[in-house]
Amino acid sequence: MMLLKSLVSLCVLAAAAFAVPAQEKRIHHQADLSDHAHDDAHSFQYDHEAFLGKEEAKTFDQLTPEESKDRLAKIVDRIDTDKDGYVSHAELHYWIKHRQRRYIEENVNKHWSDYDKNQDGKIGWEEYKNTTYGYYLDEEFDDIEDKATYKSMLTRDERRFKTADKDRDGIATREEFTAFLHPEEFDYMKDVVVQETVEDIDKNGDGKINLDEYIGDMYTPESGESEPDWVQTERKHFSEFRDTNKDGYLDAAEVAHWVLPGEVDHADNEAKHLIHETDTDKDGKMTKKEILANWNMFVGSQATNYGEDLTKRHDEL
Repeated sequence: MMLLKSLVSLCVLAAAAFAVPAQEKRIHHQADLSDHAHDDAHSFQYDHEAFLGKEEAKTFDQLTPEESKDRLAKIVDRIDTDKDGYVSHAELHYWIKHRQRRYIEENVNKHWSDYDKNQDGKIGWEEYKNTTYGYYLDEEFDDIEDKATYKSMLTRDERRFKTADKDRDGIATREEFTAFLHPEEFDYMKDVVVQETVEDIDKNGDGKINLDEYIGDMYTPESGESEPDWVQTERKHFSEFRDTNKDGYLDAAEVAHWVLPGEVDHADNEAKHLIHETDTDKDGKMTKKEILANWNMFVGSQATNYGEDLTKRHDEL
């Protein structure tokens, strides 16, 4: 995302490393359980990230299928909280929500010490700004290839930080900093979620999203490539479901309906999907045997990317 015109010093690299929290992911993807498309015909990556957590699913790369199945069995035991030998929809739904909350907590913890420089248990806007952009501010962004982008990032970070700062004291508590990093999880941050989503996708600057912008945000065709089926499906979704007033655009209200997690319980949908695909006797719940028979859907389709959860001790999950 960040291209530097020159490597002046290690300070530049350090600043580049820090300049990520508010900009490290697209907000309208954060509301979902994964940055990957839910396309089991080609990949189970969405399911892996939903079931294991995003960071865990992308970092593990060493287990064999046999080891993976063995450790998946231990996770199933934890999900089955009433110990009746079945994983119900409620139990799986809770587990997926738990992994989502765990990801957010770990993400905040990872960044907290970087920004709380005086270790007072709070992060001021000046602390965040100076840690993230300090070197660039001193140089007035002159050493950066895309100067306008960095200035825009600073403006956007400040707007989001001030919105997250509920008491307007210029200092973020841990909860406020969590709202800053993960605004999609907080009702009072919904306007900034919608605003940033529109800004990201609205290329012509008219304040709304047309079909070309909507598709272009997800898919850029290669020369001579025919459009994949999933793109054609998204075109239908735009016209039939997203654009509720049928004017050819997504306005702020329609974007809110699309991206805000309160509108759709993705964890609930994912739990239903996994049970539907795994529950062979169609009794509405899964046995450990059924889950292990479909282990690649939950933890990997090859001996890579099964999730860091499977490398942790049983009592750490």
